[in-house]
Amino acid sequence: MAKKLHLSSFDKSVRRYWRLIILEGAVLVVLGLIATLILPYVDIALTRILGWLILVSGLVGLVTTAAGRRRAGFWWSLLSALVAVGVGIVLMEWEADRSAYLAAVLAGFFLVEGIATILFAIEHRRRLTGRWEWLVASGCVDVALAGLVYMVLPEGRDWAIALLVGINMVFGGSALIAMAIYEHYSRLMPGMRA
Repeated sequence: MAKKLHLSSFDKSVRRYWRLIILEGAVLVVLGLIATLILPYVDIALTRILGWLILVSGLVGLVTTAAGRRRAGFWWSLLSALVAVGVGIVLMEWEADRSAYLAAVLAGFFLVEGIATILFAIEHRRRLTGRWEWLVASGCVDVALAGLVYMVLPEGRDWAIALLVGINMVFGGSALIAMAIYEHYSRLMPGMRA
């Protein structure tokens, strides 16, 4: 006997807010590309500029999270956005040299972001949301970045700092875009859902 797929209001909200999820993903990809392509050439105030990029990503995350309060993974998304806002503010206001403290702040950010993204993905899997695997992959990349920070940052290579932040944002944004597009088209083409 075939299992009847029943979509709760929780699941329907993912479909309702697919454009908003794509917008958040697109903003993350653009911010990640800025970090990757432009920041290696900016020697002065690198930490402050990274802080602004992370703050903007957190604020966009807060807006999209608030708009989709009934979406799967709401609390994990909220935690991720609040951590990004906090880390962004710390980096923007931080006057110190790049040091082990910067490594600790970014490693902590990547670790919390990665764990929250993986838990966000698990909640989507429980709700039968498509392409949750992309979110797991993005979370695993963030956890790996947390480890890389300690290997790269003590040497103070600006291009590496910008690259790691860019990778974080591009992977996170791409995962959100993939999930939202899948949800939208699976509604239009029901045979697409596994």
